[in-house]
This record gives sequence, C-alpha cells and structure tokens, in this order.
Amino acid sequence: MTKTWGIIPAAGQGTRIQPLAFSKELLPVGSRIDENGTERPRAVSEHLVERMVLGGADRILFVISPLKSDILRYYGARYGTADIAYAVQERAAGLCDAIFRAVPFVRDDECVLIGLPDTVWFPADALRRLPDDRLAFLLFPVENPALFDAVDTDEEGRVREIQVKRPDAATHWIWGAFKMPGHVFRALHALWEARERQDEYIGTLVNAWIARGNSAWGIRAGTSYVDTGTLNGYRDASRLLDVPQQAGETA
Repeated sequence: MTKTWGIIPAAGQGTRIQPLAFSKELLPVGSRIDENGTERPRAVSEHLVERMVLGGADRILFVISPLKSDILRYYGARYGTADIAYAVQERAAGLCDAIFRAVPFVRDDECVLIGLPDTVWFPADALRRLPDDRLAFLLFPVENPALFDAVDTDEEGRVREIQVKRPDAATHWIWGAFKMPGHVFRALHALWEARERQDEYIGTLVNAWIARGNSAWGIRAGTSYVDTGTLNGYRDASRLLDVPQQAGETA
C-alpha cells in the first residue's frame, strides 16, 4: 500500500480574520463528539485533517511558523490513524515555499496530498477520487472564482491553465486540494528552484510545469467549498456544516 503524506501549510498570519488570540487554524468551526460522548468545538483545520485521513493519508505534516506552537499543542503526535509531524517556515513566503518544506520528508514512491487548513468542503471523502500516479487537482464549483484559483480544463480533464485570482476567470471550477506522486512533488520543487523561487502561488508554478510539456489534471468531484479566512466565510462555513444532508459526512 502506498504511503501518503498530507501536507498542511499553516504558517500564515491570518490577517483577514484577525484579531484572534490563537492561530487561525484553530478557529472553532462546527463541532465533534469526543470519546466520552460530549460535544466539543472543532478546530477548522480538523476538517482538512479528517478529509486527508479519509483520502488515505497515514502521516500529516503541518508547516508552521515559530509562533504557532499552539497547533503543536492541539494536535500532538497523532490524529486518528495518522502520525503527525511538523516543519517550520521561518516567515510567510507563499504557498510554494510552505509546501516545499516537506521535500526532505517525502520519498519518490510515496504520495502527497495538499490542502488549505482554513477551508471546509464536501464531500468529505472526495480526495479518494484523485489518482495516485499524476498531479491532480480536486475541483469545486464556486460563485465567484475571481477570489480563488480557477482551473481551466479540456473535455478530458487535462489542465490547460490555472488562473490565479483573475477577474476574467474562464470557469467557475477552482482547486481546493491536490495530489501527486512523490517524484512529481520533487520535480515541481526542482522547477521552483530553477525559476529562482519566484512563484508564490502553486498556480503559476503549475502553469510553467505545463508549458514545459508536463501534464496536470482536474477532477470535478467537489460539491461545496468555503474559505473561512474572512468573517463572511466563517459564517458560510457554519451554515454549510448545519445543512442536514452533510450530517452523515461530519464526525
């Protein structure tokens, strides 16, 4: 069975939803029932961790800043069936810089799942739809794709372009998570280094990857997606988790 890392970039400052007295990844969104049958608040990042475990991750790597020791205290060394490790990003320098902190941990024959810890999406098991053998993005339909990274694909699902927060986005489908084999992860890192680390967003790096003759795929398996990084997004996530048909998908 292929070993799978779940990589969670959690070093950002969360300026859109400050002030908070704790890391934004620990913002209570929804609830869970503990082993004693008591309902307790759930940290927003738990929704992603849970989905990564459902998607096959047996190890989770949080990339945190030196100031985010509360994440380490909250999660410790294990969540469910997954072991947890930590890497440090000394300063917030973009998504690419964050996720490539995982390069020393990942082997070529392993898989990598990557998602954003301040998001809530359904279906909870959608990561199972992503293949193990290629770079693939889990796509979700949204009303305002200009706020996200829209993913333009052809009829077969091959990515033509990732449109990073463009007001003229050609599609309402955005990426919410992605997966790839370890050797592709390392190849993307090598390209990022060759481009002198100029790519802050994964979208511009993947566009360069495609321009060099490589491929990426978009899988339209998502149904709903909310970014909790703003107050309105926080309210939307709370409403989404209250929808009755989602009840069977949340623990």
